[in-house]
Amino acid sequence: MCICINCRHATNCITYSLIEKQHKKKTLNKGNFSPNRTIININYIDHNEFEWDLKECLSFTERPGKWLQ
Repeated sequence: MCICINCRHATNCITYSLIEKQHKKKTLNKGNFSPNRTIININYIDHNEFEWDLKECLSFTERPGKWLQ
């Protein structure tokens, strides 16, 4: 699971915006925050289908339930 869902920066993070685009999700993400040292895990599922998850980010600041907003 992507750690972004509980991150305070999720609504304005450039990396999370990229992940949403890869999932073909409509986003309101402004993408003006550049996080430090991110690790993205990309899993090949089937016939050009990939799962993108941010696994590590030094800029992560926990805010439980951020994704519910």
